[in-house]
Amino acid sequence: MTHRVLRDAVGFCVLLAVFAWMVWPRKWQAGAGVIGGGALVGLSAWAIRGTVDALIGPGGGGRAGAWVLVKFFTRHAILAVAAYGMMVRLHLDPVGMLVGVTSLALAAGVEAIRRSQHVS
Repeated sequence: MTHRVLRDAVGFCVLLAVFAWMVWPRKWQAGAGVIGGGALVGLSAWAIRGTVDALIGPGGGGRAGAWVLVKFFTRHAILAVAAYGMMVRLHLDPVGMLVGVTSLALAAGVEAIRRSQHVS
């Protein structure tokens, strides 16, 4: 299921970026911002999954658990610096980045709809 959600998130991100480039053809930053936001949410999902796997895996408690949390917050600090760099240095559109970040939520919503149809 996780692979399907990630595949759908990439598909939504590309679709939204193409849409942004079609709507604003002279403003390349909008479409690139969507791709940048998708990359950020992908890295964030990877960091969260790694943290959860480390915490619930064997030896995930105690000092190892504290180290996992330090790594988690460090990864997200790096993501914040990357987002800052994308907006300030690369001049990517912040609204486009926000749209790119929502690609994972769209994919999760589609998967929830799929699951509810299979249960009924």
